[in-house]
Amino acid sequence: MATRRVEALLFPLLLLLLSSSCLLASSSKSDPEKKRCVMECSAIPEQQQRKLCVHRCLDHSGDQESGREHNPYYFGRRSYQQWSRTEHGRLEVLERFARRSDHLLGVDNYRLAVLEAEPQTFIMPCHWDAEQVVYVMQGRGRITLLHEERRVSHDIKRGDIMRVPAGMIVYAINKASNERLRVAMLLHPISTPGHIEEYHAAAGRNPQTFYTSFSNEVLEAAFNTPWDKLERVFRSQRKGEFIKITEDQIRALSESKTESWPFGLSNEPYNLLENSPSHSNEHGQLHEAAGNECELLQDLNVDVSIANISERSMMAPNYDTRSTKLAMVVEGRGYIEMACPHRSAERRRSQEETGSQGEQRVRYRTVRSRVSRGSVFVIPAGHPAAAVAAANENLQILCFGIRSENNRRYYLAGRNNVLNRLDRAAKAVAFGVPAEEVEEVLNAQPESVFMPGPDRRREEEEKGWQLVFKFAGF
Repeated sequence: MATRRVEALLFPLLLLLLSSSCLLASSSKSDPEKKRCVMECSAIPEQQQRKLCVHRCLDHSGDQESGREHNPYYFGRRSYQQWSRTEHGRLEVLERFARRSDHLLGVDNYRLAVLEAEPQTFIMPCHWDAEQVVYVMQGRGRITLLHEERRVSHDIKRGDIMRVPAGMIVYAINKASNERLRVAMLLHPISTPGHIEEYHAAAGRNPQTFYTSFSNEVLEAAFNTPWDKLERVFRSQRKGEFIKITEDQIRALSESKTESWPFGLSNEPYNLLENSPSHSNEHGQLHEAAGNECELLQDLNVDVSIANISERSMMAPNYDTRSTKLAMVVEGRGYIEMACPHRSAERRRSQEETGSQGEQRVRYRTVRSRVSRGSVFVIPAGHPAAAVAAANENLQILCFGIRSENNRRYYLAGRNNVLNRLDRAAKAVAFGVPAEEVEEVLNAQPESVFMPGPDRRREEEEKGWQLVFKFAGF
């Protein structure tokens, strides 16, 4: 009898797995990212977790760039524009946010960029028409900033935040011999909203120096030098923005003396990872820096944070009251879910024409996207969102918070769930069930901020199945 009961339970489970395999075979052929996701699922030993992993690979595909449903909040690898590339490095800039949707107009005057430099590489001097907040995602290097007669150099490493004022000439080196330097950049244009440009003075033909835009006679007068000598200086460089350098050159650049900083604010790098996390448990850590903690950010109305979510764990649903988060994945894979209250245009027009008052004004829709290294997800203020790490690797998410002054973050699940502050009468009226039932649900999760993800929660259920199979002789 026990064997028959197990067979009755096992048969529909096998049918479900077979149907998932058929869907997978038909859909993965046209989607390499989906195929890679499913191949990684096959390495998960537990049957229930493997099935859920495959389901998510199929379920999330509609929210990607090639999917059927438009997701204006997700930006994948194809959303980056390649500004400069050589064999020794590259600079990529994310497309403007408002080009994707009017819902993102509030952050359209900000741009994100990623710079990568191979070991022993010199990054050419330039200045930008934008304020910059720089975060070192990987590696070590040295950065130098110029202002009139002063030169300031700093060693930088993973976790460092730096500010580069608009118009400040800056150059850097990756002085490591075996590690790539990866930097995330938040740029706030000061001239044309949403539009940024970099300008090269100390350069040649590639990158082109802007000196050659002036006439010969103007340059000869400005430098008090004949054109033949100027031409040799301004037209010789052809190696691009990223140049391989020798150990002697690295040593000379590393020994550059630092002079006093000309501004009131210090420009010393602030290491986000060296400070104690604001939240930490076995499921993750959150490091945060706001203007009141980090002098570099004081007048920018920007905060910076990084969450390291352990594999198969999640960050609890939460929202920010004033700040819009530009979330960039530094390492790992997973997915982000967000509750989006925006109504469709058809529903809006219908309600405006009929003037209906009794119907529900808005229906939330789930915005869900798989994310991986380099992915960007925009979380507007007030929008509840949660992030879940995939199996076998942690998910690291860097967030630049726009308009962070007086911002608060409210968590919607876990021990610090803000709804626990509701009085008992309000709980009963709001949810329509007795307060005891509401409190049982709100108090069931003992963790705060970081907690076990869906796969981990089902681990005990999978163990229960294994015990049943073992008892039945399978």
